Amino acid sequence: MKNSFAPGWCALALAALAPAAVQAAPLNADKPLVPGDEYLVVASNPDNLHVVDLKADALYKSCAVPGSVAPGTMVMSPDKTTAYLVTNHFDEVHGIALDTCQVVFHAKMAQKPEERAKALFALSVSNDSKQLYVIQTPTTLHSDHYRIGEPRLAVYDAKAGEGAKPLRTLPAPRQVTVMATGHDGSLYMVGPDIYKFDPVTGKQTVAIPSRNWKRPHFAPPDVLSVWPMKNANDDFTILYTTAKFKGKDGDMANAEFLYGYFNVNLKTGKTETRDFAPFTEIYFTGTRSPKDPNLMFGVLNRLAKYDIKQKKLLKAAEIPYSHYTVSMNREGSKVYLGGTWNNLTVYDAAELKPVTTIALPGGDMGAASPQTFTR
Repeated sequence: MKNSFAPGWCALALAALAPAAVQAAPLNADKPLVPGDEYLVVASNPDNLHVVDLKADALYKSCAVPGSVAPGTMVMSPDKTTAYLVTNHFDEVHGIALDTCQVVFHAKMAQKPEERAKALFALSVSNDSKQLYVIQTPTTLHSDHYRIGEPRLAVYDAKAGEGAKPLRTLPAPRQVTVMATGHDGSLYMVGPDIYKFDPVTGKQTVAIPSRNWKRPHFAPPDVLSVWPMKNANDDFTILYTTAKFKGKDGDMANAEFLYGYFNVNLKTGKTETRDFAPFTEIYFTGTRSPKDPNLMFGVLNRLAKYDIKQKKLLKAAEIPYSHYTVSMNREGSKVYLGGTWNNLTVYDAAELKPVTTIALPGGDMGAASPQTFTR
């Protein structure tokens, strides 16, 4: 088993099955969000950013994003005014002010003419909403060869406008895919292990051992970390699968296969590694209920709900097609399934009964990362 991220067949399947990427006309571009109301924001191809009103479960507004939104990785600023997206096929980052649909930030990841740099999914914002953090992987293009550089954390003024340049860069761990900002200002980076990183000094420690965990009679975990998922409780949760050996270590024929989660409480910094269910099917993302943290919801080809303490499947629902992401409202009463298609599917969290489907103008969401928030 090994740490990994989204397999290539996902992109091929989406290209074959998803709706054509259609540019949606901006809708209610100047309509501000209402303080106290709850929303979901998500990107869809080719250049659409949508805001959904979670009270009405209806589209509230759509903004145009310059260029392509792919891959659609997105994080909200803590002041809930701006959505930041990795765009133009991992080459750039845009910040869109949701009240006005105006671009308030734009940066190319390459910092020199001879450089090509990519940002995968590791994007976050400081707690005061003043700085943007992104991990970049640079390559220098020579006439006869390429030279791969070391990954770096680039720190930007989050409202620098067009042509933003880093305030500073720091060496970053390799193989980091997603990250989140703790309330103490630390960055939590998911790579071979989960690191706690100081974005001022560059100091890093291991917050949660993953590939290098020391759990007797367990196989190393397999981790799929592509979506920067958080919930209303400010939890940063990453699923893993593992095998617990009942006899000789390494004997896969005599092992119990399990689902578990790594969790960082971004308010307190408390971390947790916990098995929660038998591994019977694949989920791409999971989230704990903000109403009852003992409940875990996971999704890919089915929507499932687990009792964490009892390690028990409580309910499962067949869904019309695969979804990559699962999000919840702040009350924990509704589940929102996103990614892949151009529809958000809404389920009742108690009984996993379908509530409604919200059609998004434009093309598919692909690997976009929806986020719920309260203005």
